[in-house]
Amino acid sequence: MTNDLSERARPAVAADVPAVRDVTDAAYRHYIERIGVVPQPMEADHAADVAAGKVFVTGEPVVGLVVVEAFPDHLFLDSIAVRPDAHGRGVGRLLLRFVDAHARALGLGEVRLYTNALMWENQRIYPRYGYEVVERRVEGPYDRIHYRKRLA
Repeated sequence: MTNDLSERARPAVAADVPAVRDVTDAAYRHYIERIGVVPQPMEADHAADVAAGKVFVTGEPVVGLVVVEAFPDHLFLDSIAVRPDAHGRGVGRLLLRFVDAHARALGLGEVRLYTNALMWENQRIYPRYGYEVVERRVEGPYDRIHYRKRLA
Protein backbone atom coordinates (compact mmCIF):
# COMPACT_ATOMS: atom_id res chain seq x y z
CA MET A 1 0.00 0.00 0.00
CA THR A 2 1.18 3.46 -0.76
CA ASN A 3 1.08 6.33 1.69
CA ASP A 4 -1.65 7.91 -0.47
CA LEU A 5 -4.70 8.14 1.80
CA SER A 6 -6.94 8.54 -1.22
CA GLU A 7 -6.72 4.77 -1.65
CA ARG A 8 -10.09 3.36 -0.72
CA ALA A 9 -11.27 0.31 1.12
CA ARG A 10 -13.05 -2.24 -1.04
CA PRO A 11 -15.44 -5.07 -0.23
CA ALA A 12 -13.52 -8.25 0.55
CA VAL A 13 -14.07 -11.24 -1.74
CA ALA A 14 -13.65 -14.95 -1.07
CA ALA A 15 -10.03 -14.87 -2.30
CA ASP A 16 -9.28 -12.34 0.49
CA VAL A 17 -10.31 -14.67 3.33
CA PRO A 18 -6.75 -15.95 4.04
CA ALA A 19 -5.47 -12.35 4.13
CA VAL A 20 -8.38 -11.29 6.38
CA ARG A 21 -7.48 -14.10 8.79
CA ASP A 22 -3.75 -13.30 8.65
CA VAL A 23 -4.16 -9.53 9.17
CA THR A 24 -6.65 -10.08 12.00
CA ASP A 25 -4.37 -12.58 13.74
CA ALA A 26 -1.33 -10.32 13.34
CA ALA A 27 -3.22 -7.31 14.69
CA TYR A 28 -4.75 -9.05 17.72
CA ARG A 29 -2.30 -11.85 18.66
CA HIS A 30 -0.26 -9.72 21.06
CA TYR A 31 -3.37 -9.10 23.19
CA ILE A 32 -3.87 -12.76 24.14
CA GLU A 33 -1.41 -12.70 27.01
CA ARG A 34 -2.56 -9.28 28.23
CA ILE A 35 -6.31 -9.99 28.34
CA GLY A 36 -6.07 -13.69 29.16
CA VAL A 37 -8.36 -14.87 26.35
CA VAL A 38 -8.25 -14.99 22.57
CA PRO A 39 -9.71 -11.71 21.26
CA GLN A 40 -13.10 -12.30 19.67
CA PRO A 41 -12.05 -11.06 16.18
CA MET A 42 -9.51 -13.89 15.99
CA GLU A 43 -12.29 -16.44 16.45
CA ALA A 44 -14.67 -14.92 13.90
CA ASP A 45 -15.89 -16.88 10.91
CA HIS A 46 -14.01 -14.78 8.37
CA ALA A 47 -15.41 -16.62 5.34
CA ALA A 48 -18.98 -16.06 6.54
CA ASP A 49 -18.31 -12.40 7.31
CA VAL A 50 -16.81 -11.87 3.84
CA ALA A 51 -19.71 -13.71 2.19
CA ALA A 52 -22.17 -11.53 4.13
CA GLY A 53 -20.52 -8.35 2.83
CA LYS A 54 -19.33 -7.24 6.27
CA VAL A 55 -15.60 -7.04 5.51
CA PHE A 56 -13.79 -4.23 3.71
CA VAL A 57 -10.06 -4.35 3.02
CA THR A 58 -7.36 -1.94 1.93
CA GLY A 59 -3.94 -2.41 0.42
CA GLU A 60 -2.46 -4.78 -2.11
CA PRO A 61 -1.50 -7.01 -0.50
CA VAL A 62 -4.12 -6.45 2.21
CA VAL A 63 -2.68 -4.48 5.14
CA GLY A 64 -5.87 -3.43 6.91
CA LEU A 65 -9.53 -4.23 7.22
CA VAL A 66 -12.77 -3.46 8.98
CA VAL A 67 -15.70 -5.71 9.80
CA VAL A 68 -18.97 -3.79 10.03
CA GLU A 69 -22.63 -4.62 10.43
CA ALA A 70 -25.54 -2.30 9.69
CA PHE A 71 -28.42 -2.05 12.15
CA PRO A 72 -31.52 0.13 11.75
CA ASP A 73 -30.10 2.99 13.84
CA HIS A 74 -26.30 2.57 13.61
CA LEU A 75 -23.33 0.94 11.95
CA PHE A 76 -21.49 -1.43 14.28
CA LEU A 77 -17.71 -1.52 13.83
CA ASP A 78 -17.04 -5.07 14.92
CA SER A 79 -13.31 -5.11 14.18
CA ILE A 80 -10.57 -2.95 12.77
CA ALA A 81 -7.22 -4.57 12.08
CA VAL A 82 -3.96 -3.23 10.66
CA ARG A 83 -0.86 -5.32 10.08
CA PRO A 84 1.76 -4.30 12.66
CA ASP A 85 4.31 -3.62 9.91
CA ALA A 86 1.87 -1.06 8.41
CA HIS A 87 1.40 0.96 11.62
CA GLY A 88 2.10 4.66 11.30
CA ARG A 89 1.18 4.80 7.61
CA GLY A 90 -2.37 6.12 7.98
CA VAL A 91 -4.10 2.80 7.36
CA GLY A 92 -6.18 2.96 10.54
CA ARG A 93 -7.17 6.56 9.84
CA LEU A 94 -8.22 5.63 6.30
CA LEU A 95 -10.31 2.75 7.63
CA LEU A 96 -12.01 4.85 10.32
CA ARG A 97 -12.87 7.50 7.72
CA PHE A 98 -14.20 4.77 5.45
CA VAL A 99 -16.46 3.51 8.26
CA ASP A 100 -17.91 7.02 8.71
CA ALA A 101 -18.50 7.37 4.97
CA HIS A 102 -20.04 3.90 4.75
CA ALA A 103 -22.43 4.68 7.61
CA ARG A 104 -23.47 7.93 5.93
CA ALA A 105 -23.97 6.14 2.58
CA LEU A 106 -26.32 3.73 4.37
CA GLY A 107 -28.23 6.67 5.88
CA LEU A 108 -27.02 5.88 9.40
CA GLY A 109 -26.14 8.72 11.78
CA GLU A 110 -24.11 6.80 14.32
CA VAL A 111 -21.21 4.35 14.51
CA ARG A 112 -20.81 2.10 17.54
CA LEU A 113 -17.95 -0.11 18.64
CA TYR A 114 -16.42 -1.63 21.72
CA THR A 115 -12.90 -2.50 22.79
CA ASN A 116 -11.51 -4.60 25.57
CA ALA A 117 -10.74 -2.52 28.66
CA LEU A 118 -7.17 -3.89 28.63
CA MET A 119 -6.56 -2.71 25.07
CA TRP A 120 -5.64 0.70 26.44
CA GLU A 121 -4.06 1.87 23.18
CA ASN A 122 -7.54 1.94 21.64
CA GLN A 123 -8.87 4.07 24.48
CA ARG A 124 -6.46 6.81 23.36
CA ILE A 125 -7.24 6.41 19.66
CA TYR A 126 -11.04 6.36 19.43
CA PRO A 127 -11.70 9.69 21.21
CA ARG A 128 -9.34 11.38 18.71
CA TYR A 129 -11.75 10.30 15.97
CA GLY A 130 -14.86 11.60 17.68
CA TYR A 131 -15.94 8.54 19.67
CA GLU A 132 -17.32 8.96 23.16
CA VAL A 133 -17.55 6.34 25.90
CA VAL A 134 -21.10 5.11 26.46
CA GLU A 135 -20.52 2.42 29.10
CA ARG A 136 -18.25 -0.29 30.40
CA ARG A 137 -19.78 -3.74 30.56
CA VAL A 138 -18.52 -7.27 31.24
CA GLU A 139 -19.81 -9.73 28.66
CA GLY A 140 -18.66 -13.28 29.33
CA PRO A 141 -14.86 -13.27 29.59
CA TYR A 142 -14.64 -9.80 27.99
CA ASP A 143 -14.49 -6.50 29.90
CA ARG A 144 -15.57 -4.04 27.22
CA ILE A 145 -15.74 -0.29 26.85
CA HIS A 146 -18.53 0.69 24.47
CA TYR A 147 -18.20 3.78 22.27
CA ARG A 148 -20.36 5.72 19.88
CA LYS A 149 -19.80 8.43 17.34
CA ARG A 150 -22.65 10.59 16.14
CA LEU A 151 -22.14 11.63 12.55
CA ALA A 152 -22.95 15.16 11.45
